[in-house]
Amino acid sequence: MGSFLQNQFERNVITTSVDYVFNWARKSALWPLTFGLACCAIEMIATTMARYDLARFGAEVFRPSPRQADLIIVSGTVTRKMAPQVVRLYNQMPEPKYVIAMGACAISGGPFRDGYNVLKGIDRYIPVDVHIPGCPPRPEALIHAFVTLQKKIDEQALRGESRPRHLNADLPSEFPVPEFGAHGLEPAQNDNVFLEETGNPLRILQ
Repeated sequence: MGSFLQNQFERNVITTSVDYVFNWARKSALWPLTFGLACCAIEMIATTMARYDLARFGAEVFRPSPRQADLIIVSGTVTRKMAPQVVRLYNQMPEPKYVIAMGACAISGGPFRDGYNVLKGIDRYIPVDVHIPGCPPRPEALIHAFVTLQKKIDEQALRGESRPRHLNADLPSEFPVPEFGAHGLEPAQNDNVFLEETGNPLRILQ
């Protein structure tokens, strides 16, 4: 009997780290929010269909509620009217949560950058983990961004200075929802996320 139990343990017991198990679970079960804005959303939908099958990488179902999702794919043009709604949806998502900015419009305003009604990048208000250039990006680009996000999650440490944002009590989980004022959206940007003087997003998610 003793020999039998020893053989069972050899086949069924593995040794690993807590960081590896937690990161493996998070990266393998990312649930995107059912949310699209413009033409990039058509490419996002195509990525979930049989030809590309994003479910192979862990995004099995797009959730109908932000309270059930941990990934928001900002796919398309973000107008100033929609910007508060995007921030509100992000705030309603539980931690840990991630953002992919899909397409030139979501990153910088794209061909509508100089228009009065288009936001020049959603990273002015919420932290973006992966940017996808293109107009519109193909489904392969979204899959590549998804795998890039998984690698980023896999490399995170649960302790120390390099721990992710949701494990750092000094960093915010929710961000102020902009409102329309006398001069457009107020605040014009979230200084905790976007650095106007450099024009680069502040990476608060390590």
